Amino acid sequence: MIFSGVLIIPILIIALLVFILSGVKGQSEKGGEEMIKNVYIYLVLFATLMMTIGGSVGTFMAAADIIAPAPYHQSFEEYRRWGPEKEVIEETKLSQEELKARYDAMVLSEKERQVTRAKNSLIKSFGWIVIPLPVFIYFQRRLVKKPQEQE
Repeated sequence: MIFSGVLIIPILIIALLVFILSGVKGQSEKGGEEMIKNVYIYLVLFATLMMTIGGSVGTFMAAADIIAPAPYHQSFEEYRRWGPEKEVIEETKLSQEELKARYDAMVLSEKERQVTRAKNSLIKSFGWIVIPLPVFIYFQRRLVKKPQEQE
């Protein structure tokens, strides 16, 4: 996601410069001011559309994390060997059942934490859809469609 953001910014700057230069060149001709307005509208439409698409992808990814969170990466054998503090195990002499119960509780807690993070991400991704979408619709309606000239 960061990589695509790094590429979009220079592309937008170059596109803006090209449109400004073509608008300045066309300003001496009839309709140059109208062209600059249209270029601005198209740039706003492009930016808001990209924001909405990014938010949609983020929403899908967050929903996938809520439905199927990533499995916990540490096995019970690894937990038994390296997981809790050795002093606690040696002092209390935890049985295999108690150790397994702690491991299961830790796995469940991690799964709940992942789902909570995914819900937070889902809300943030909805913001990337809800905020730019009305701007996109507003500027799309401002775009004047001219009848094509018949020759």
